[in-house]
Formats: sequence, C-alpha cells, structure tokens
Amino acid sequence: MNIPLSGGRLGKAAVERYWEDGYLHPIRAISPAQAAQWRAELEEIERDWLDAGLPLPLNTYKRVNANCVMPLAHRIATHPGILDVVEGVLGPDLLIYGVEFFIKEPHTRHKVSMHQDLTYWGLGAIDGMVTMWLALSPATCASGCMEFVAGSHRNPILPHEDTFAEDNLLSRGQEVRVDVAPEDRVPIELMPGELSLHHGLTIHGSGPNTTDDRRIGAVVRYLRPEVAQEVGDRDYAMLARGADRVGNFTLYAPPVSNFSPESLALYEEIRSAQGKFLMRGTKNDKGLYAEERA
Repeated sequence: MNIPLSGGRLGKAAVERYWEDGYLHPIRAISPAQAAQWRAELEEIERDWLDAGLPLPLNTYKRVNANCVMPLAHRIATHPGILDVVEGVLGPDLLIYGVEFFIKEPHTRHKVSMHQDLTYWGLGAIDGMVTMWLALSPATCASGCMEFVAGSHRNPILPHEDTFAEDNLLSRGQEVRVDVAPEDRVPIELMPGELSLHHGLTIHGSGPNTTDDRRIGAVVRYLRPEVAQEVGDRDYAMLARGADRVGNFTLYAPPVSNFSPESLALYEEIRSAQGKFLMRGTKNDKGLYAEERA
C-alpha cells in the first residue's frame, strides 16, 4: 500500500516513520505514464550516444552526476511531485548532490553489496541528506530491488571493506563489515512511478536481476544547504528548490542539451575535484570514475 500523501506531501505520521526506520516506501509521486516516458527517453539517449565518441563511456555519465550532462536527469530531480515529497523530510531548501541511473540488465549477476551511502563522500554522518530512488521499471525481489535494514541509520559511519568486485555496481564495491542477517533485510519493491526515500546512514543493498526486463532506477541525492564537504577542498551541487544561504557548495546550472561541450568540461572539473576524496584511501584506479561500469 502506498504511503498516503496530502496535497502531494508527506503527512506527519509518514515523516515520523522515516526518522524511525531510516527509510520510507512506497510513495506514488509520479504516474506510471510519466515513468514510462522517462524510461523511453533514457533508452533513446542510450541508443543515440553509446557510440558517439564521448570522452568517457556512456555508462560513466549515467552512473555519476548525470544531472551535469543530461537534461533528463535534471528534470527528474526537479519534478515538483518528487520535490514536494522530499521537502517533508529535508525542508524547503533543497540541493541536488547528484543524479544517477542504476540499471541492472536482465539475467545478470550485478548486485549492490550492503553499505551506507555516506561512507566515502566526505560529508560526515549527517541527517541532512536523503536518497530518492524512483522506479522506471518494476523493482521486485526477482529483479534485484533494494533491501534496507530498519533502524540502521542510528549507527555512525561503520567500517567498510573495498572489494572492487566486477559484479558490484558500487564505486569501490564497498561492503559494510557487519553481518546482516537475512531476516533483518526488508525488500523495497517498487512499481514504475513509485519511489522510496532513505537516510544516508541506512544499511542497504540489492541482489541480481533474474527477470526478462531491465531494472532501472533514477536515483537523486538531495542535501540541505547546511551540509558541508569536510574532506575535499571543493564540492558541487545544484539548487533544486528554495535558496542556498550558506554557500558550502559550488552551485552549477543544468545542461541545456545532452553532452554539450560546456557540460562535458564542467563534468571533468567536478570529476577531478570529487575524485580526490571519493577514492581516498585506495590505489585502485577503478571505482566511481572507472571507464567501464554497468
């Protein structure tokens, strides 16, 4: 059953449930028709740009800061129906830290190991970040939907181990060094247009896609402007709603077209700055900005 909305916004009970569990789902913020349209547009971009001579593989742009080079990613992140929901948790001033498309192809081994989002981002163990996960195709147990550990957001940032496993979709193949019992994993099944929210410290992961369809999720990381980069010299974000009265991030404008020269240059600037702290502590050249990533 969907989380009830009032005028498109979360009620008090739903917000309290988010802070109690560290996640909230399923929330119907987008129509199935809109989700289908966005999926079609994404797959058209994949067809048109796969062999178009981009500086980096298309998968890299889809998986990291897609909002810098793809107008579709920015439109999803700033859709009023989604922002109305996120505002109930973070408040009226919202920054976009990044947008990515998590895609598991049919009958593939790709998985996401159990982890906390905030582990390597240099933002600290904060409450001011929410990850919004929007289904553009069915996300079921069979297709590799997310699994959350309720209440795990009350932990600090826990030790993680880098695996760089080929079948792991995470930047470093990172896995939390805590045994998570199968009975503690709550499957987060979503139909197209439904979304979930989760805290940056909530332990979560997902299994492989055993179905005949792609499992496609549009993922947006939202921040309160008060959050600050604690490790790197500079970090970047987009204003989604309200105002940034703090100035902790270098704000940049959305792209005007797919992979324009200007947006590709900005992408490289952000890539260079963020790579210094996102891959800190490892000499492996794979990961977040690797040249091959599904």
